[in-house]
This record gives sequence, structure tokens and C-alpha cells, in this order.
Amino acid sequence: MSTTRFLTGITPSGTPHLGNYAGAIRPAVTASRQPGADNFYFLADYHALIKCQDPARIHRSTLEIAASWLACGLNPEHVVFYRQSDVPEIPELNWFLTCVTGKGVLNRAHAYKASQDKNAEAGRDLDDGVTAGLFMYPVLMAADILMFNAHKVPVGRDQIQHIEMARDMASSFNHLYGEHFVLPEAAIEESVATLPGLDGRKMSKSYDNTIPLFAPRNELKKLISSIVTDSRAPGEPKETEGSALFQLYQAFATPEETETMRQAFANGIAWGEAKTMLFERIDAELSPMRERYEDLMAHPEKVEAALQIGAERARALSRPFIAKLRAAVGLRSLASQDSGSHKAKAAKVALPSFKQYRESDGKFYFKFMAADGQLLLQSTGFEQPKQAGQSIAQLQQQGADALTALAPMLQWADGVTHSDVAQALHTLQEAAKA
Repeated sequence: MSTTRFLTGITPSGTPHLGNYAGAIRPAVTASRQPGADNFYFLADYHALIKCQDPARIHRSTLEIAASWLACGLNPEHVVFYRQSDVPEIPELNWFLTCVTGKGVLNRAHAYKASQDKNAEAGRDLDDGVTAGLFMYPVLMAADILMFNAHKVPVGRDQIQHIEMARDMASSFNHLYGEHFVLPEAAIEESVATLPGLDGRKMSKSYDNTIPLFAPRNELKKLISSIVTDSRAPGEPKETEGSALFQLYQAFATPEETETMRQAFANGIAWGEAKTMLFERIDAELSPMRERYEDLMAHPEKVEAALQIGAERARALSRPFIAKLRAAVGLRSLASQDSGSHKAKAAKVALPSFKQYRESDGKFYFKFMAADGQLLLQSTGFEQPKQAGQSIAQLQQQGADALTALAPMLQWADGVTHSDVAQALHTLQEAAKA
């Protein structure tokens, strides 16, 4: 592929609000119009089932979110916009990846650990309420990414671990069955707009402080009028710092309009007047899109047609790719003859491996993985990649003898013994001699 492929998932878990629009939808739609990139956007309805068992809510939310993206300008003719459940090759790949992923890797997933921590604080069994779906969530996310060999996955910093896990799964599969997967990279969204809600806290459904993206005009005006402000009277200068009203205005206004509002705050604008200006500015941007949204909600067959265009494009890629992966793992016609490369690859024994990478702190790290993908040990950070590479070489050449010398730079995984690591290093050394 000569162009960079970006992939973004949207979980249908509620009604989109202004925070979703400013933080995700608007920048993604803008990015989708840039040349030199393939853009994949999907509705992650399988993921939604992990937390929601209300069929009506899943169905309604899928419609609302798809209609919102289309109304905001996402063009299904220019991007691949599809529903996850319309691509049956994704759950099949999910199983392939499950079979090369160590349980120890999934034990360290943030969402699973957070659930266990919450249970521990409440004095419950650590796995109380934890479904296999929640535990296996990182594998399904990896299948979403690897099915289309995405190069870049836009995520916040809290999602970096999932991309690292997807890379590990891809590496494990490639090691066993040949080079099939691109190793994806996280495209860190440093400047994601975070809008305040009605009460000044981050706009979030969990705080019940949201402003629905396509609320009717009268409802939008009423909600904006209810934004919490301080008691400063008209004529008294007002602070823009920490003002939810000003931050919301800034997210929709031009730099010139923002500066005008900033001056109005300094001059003591009345809160009622400021709220009216905010309402008019937001409504001016959303009104044309709201009309389109209402038409799509009234005619869900239009939304379905757009998603089917995306499904057809997605499956044009996923069908031949899963057939290739099936053949690679040995799931093929008994009448077919193995090629020499297949035989060679089938005879290849899985080995422990080192993975070197760079973290968000700018330092270079490596980790040592068992043949089944289990983490054995991880290094501390190095200032230069060469330092990490030299430590890896020392471990590969000296085996267990290097563990003592490098001990200050090594962190052992939970439950892993010195003997486990020594044996894995010995296996590597023996394979190098063969």
C-alpha cells in the first residue's frame, strides 16, 4: 500500500453530544478530506455488547451515531464507513489472534485490571461481574485493526496499551505463520478538544451534563441557558479562565470571534447576553447538519444504504485476506497441495523473542516474550536505541549469565521466575546454533 491507512472505531453506546463532535467527529471528518490517506471508520457494535445488553439501545444508538457522522459530512464514497458486525471475517480473525495470545498479556489489560481493582476495593471476588467479553476486548480490538492492516490508529494516551498489544499479537502471528500483518502505530491525539458540560465538569454521559449534538433549536437554547455561571452582575469584569461558557464558545468560534468575546468578558457582558451569543454561534454551525440528521433519522434506510456501501468495500478486502490467513494456519482444502514455503513455515518452531520500541516519554525500551506471547521481562528506559539494542545482544549471546549484569535495567513480569527467563534465553541460544 502506497498510502497511509488510518482506522477509527466508534462504539454505539449513546447519543452523540457536543463534546463528541468537537473532540472526535469534526476533526475526523476534516482529516477524511485530506489527500494521501485511506480512512476507515467503523461502528464498533460488537464492542458495545460488552457493556450493554439492551438490544433496543444498541440498535437506536447505532442509528444515531451513524446518522450523526453522515450529517456532519463524512462521505461514504470517499472513506470506508462500515458496521463491525457486517464484516464476519473480523470475529474469525479474532479467534486466530486468540490462539496466539498469552493469557498473561490479557491479565495486564487496563480495563480488566480496573475492574479487578474496583472489586478489590468493594471486598468482592476479583473477577465478579467480569465477562469473557471484557477480558478478551483487546483481542477483538486488535482484529479490527489488523483485518485491514491499518498503519495508524488515532487514540488518546489511555489507549496506547491496546495498540501495543495489537502489535504483539501481529508479531506472534507473523512469527508462526509468515509476514501477514503490518504492525500498527498509535497516532496520539495530543490536542483533542475536551468540552465542559452544563455544570463545568468534562462533558460526559456519566455526569449527566451533556448537550446533545442535534438537540432541536429550542432545546439547545434552553440547555445553554442552564450552563452554570458565577454571580457576577452585568458590568462586572468576568474571567475567561475556567469559564465553561467561554470554552464552549471558543470551540465553535473563529479566532476573531473568540477575541471579541474575550473582550466582552473583560467589559462585563451580562451572562444572559453571553449565553445568547453562544447559542447563536453553535446553532449557526449545527443548523444545516441538524436538518440533514433529522432527515436521516426519519429515513433510516438511507443510513443503512451508506453502511452497506462501506460493508461491500470492507469485505472486498477482508474476504481474500481471511482466505489467505486460513491457508496460512492450515485451514484449507484437503485436496490442495502444500507449497514448499508452507511446509517450511509449518516446521518452524515458535521461539521466545525480543521486541524493542519507543514510549511516549521519548525513551527506548525492550521486552522479552515467551514463545506463547507471555511477557517475561521488560527493560527500564534507555536514552538511545543503540543502548537497548546492545543489552538485547548481550542477553542473546550470554544468556542467563547476562541477567545479573543487567539486573538494574530489567523488570520481571508478575509470576515469572529466574528459571523461566534463563530457560527461554537458552532456547534462543540453541536455536541460533542450529
